[in-house]
Amino acid sequence: MATLLYNNRPALRPNRAFNSLLNEMLRDTLPAVTEPSKSFVPAADVLETAQGFELHLAVPGVVKEDVKIDFQDGQLVVSGERKAPAADENAPKFRRLETGFGSFSRSFRLPETVDVTAIDATLTDGILRVVLPFDSKKVTKHHIEVR
Repeated sequence: MATLLYNNRPALRPNRAFNSLLNEMLRDTLPAVTEPSKSFVPAADVLETAQGFELHLAVPGVVKEDVKIDFQDGQLVVSGERKAPAADENAPKFRRLETGFGSFSRSFRLPETVDVTAIDATLTDGILRVVLPFDSKKVTKHHIEVR
């Protein structure tokens, strides 16, 4: 028979959440990177509104001239580059890097309901916002009343 122990004394319970404690223990075991990477994968959020989809990519430090967006064969491909700071004698040395530098590329399969000719993109405060409006000419849902 198994015995289950429960600490119901508040003074003996840890005051930090288990995840917080685990993260703290593992943080120092991760290898410290001191050189900029050659590529990275930006985080992406996909939202749906009544007008269509919105794609938000986190690309801090990327200028709009370094971003390329293409649509081909049902795929939206967002690619670009985040340039690493120039290394010279007087520049500060990297001691630990957790952000990505280098080239990036993300592909997203778009549904046929998106009007690809009306796609719009803006880059503000490190967030690339791609608006993918629905095609109003295509009917995807229609209710037929029985007479």
